Amino acid sequence: MIILREEVIRQIHQQLKNNVSERRYRHILGVIDAAVYLARKYDENEESAYIAALFHDYAKNYSKEELMQYMNQYDLKTDEIMQSTYQLLHGKVGAHIARISYNIDNEDILNAIEYHTTGRKGMSKLEKIIYLADFIELGRDYPGVEDLRLISEEGLDKAMVQALNNTIGYVLSMGSLLHTNTIEARNEIIIQLKRKEVTYGKK
Repeated sequence: MIILREEVIRQIHQQLKNNVSERRYRHILGVIDAAVYLARKYDENEESAYIAALFHDYAKNYSKEELMQYMNQYDLKTDEIMQSTYQLLHGKVGAHIARISYNIDNEDILNAIEYHTTGRKGMSKLEKIIYLADFIELGRDYPGVEDLRLISEEGLDKAMVQALNNTIGYVLSMGSLLHTNTIEARNEIIIQLKRKEVTYGKK
């Protein structure tokens, strides 16, 4: 199933080149590459991974005023933490743009775009792939990124726990608000991994 025609994808790439910084566009390309690689490795739809990665930072360069104006214009609901940490809103806005401007109605893709900033409880495989790809794309250079890339080869959930741990550690070190979605995502995946360990141990 073709989600977007090639000419539309080319148009989106051109719009991104015109509306985000060169550095941000290179990051988006890196996330696309990482997401497609992870999709292939973990048996997820590669086109879905491509489209979600393409849109994940579509609204990243929006100012606080632009994000809030967009949210108000379309009556998009959010919470107090999102409002206080406005940078998190670009995922929700990007997902909405993908839906209304490009007629993307695949909820898994839209959720992957929206929740790539925080994660959430009940993440799908595609959501995890986009969240993780955002951390490990080859343009990323921060302490621990090489370890995370190696872990991503061992298991998607194992890598997700490490990525979420990194997020939590960074947010706390900055004294910023930590979204409850991130905590719930981490705890759920850890519980699931422990259950798998118990099940495996019984065999």
